[in-house]
Amino acid sequence: MAQIIDGKAVSKLIRQELKQEAERMAAQGTRPGLAVIIVGEDPASQVYVRNKQKGCEECGFYSEMHSLPDNTPEAELLELIEQLNTKPEIHGILVQLPLPKHIDEGRVIEAIAPEKDVDAFSPVNVGRVVVGDYILAPCTPAGVVELIDRSGMDIKGRHCVIIGRSNIVGKPLALLMLHRHATVTICHSRTQNLADITRQADILVAAVGKPRFVTADMIKPGATVIDVGVNRLPDGTLCGDVDYDAAEKVAGLITPVPGGVGPMTIAMLMKNTLAAARAARN
Repeated sequence: MAQIIDGKAVSKLIRQELKQEAERMAAQGTRPGLAVIIVGEDPASQVYVRNKQKGCEECGFYSEMHSLPDNTPEAELLELIEQLNTKPEIHGILVQLPLPKHIDEGRVIEAIAPEKDVDAFSPVNVGRVVVGDYILAPCTPAGVVELIDRSGMDIKGRHCVIIGRSNIVGKPLALLMLHRHATVTICHSRTQNLADITRQADILVAAVGKPRFVTADMIKPGATVIDVGVNRLPDGTLCGDVDYDAAEKVAGLITPVPGGVGPMTIAMLMKNTLAAARAARN
């Protein structure tokens, strides 16, 4: 049976570390600050935003919540971002996605000052991740790397296979793993002989958004399996992209859903906010 990588426990430890660092910075005159903007009433987005506010409270950060109606003009949202770009108490700005259809997400992301872009979605920060000279890393991929590190596994020289090539997880995670000297293969919906490739993985990351897509016969015995997927089944329960019950009999290490990668995303957002505050102070 695989050893479970407990994302809840790891994220709690990280938040405790961040709180101590934030207290030291506050004593020197800088309190990390995060502004979260949400447009509309999407229930899932509301939950995510509340979790981010809670994360700020736990870490001792200053936080602002800007809740705008669904019909907010794009120009008004851009004006708010510009105000926050110049506000010294705010070190991180996060615009909760998705946005209403009349607002151009790309334009909004590019409007955030790169040094305050704690999601690391802007082209400037994406470019910095590509070349390996970055302060802010995308939160979910950074959380995956942190979970692997804290499990005690050495990434260097391992073969990491990532199923999924999204701009939010697959592509940036491949870059982060390359920077850690892993050999990386990215698979996707048009990959042929997928199981032949995944069975070569020392580290297998599933980020496809398909319930229980990764079956036990796709996993190399003893591999580390990281499940990024969160899928709601017809009965209301959550499951990942990995067939967990079968996979844990084959894998060496495995993340559960829920309680694996999910809590790490918020923890990494807090880590980015503190890093942005530190950089602003320097």
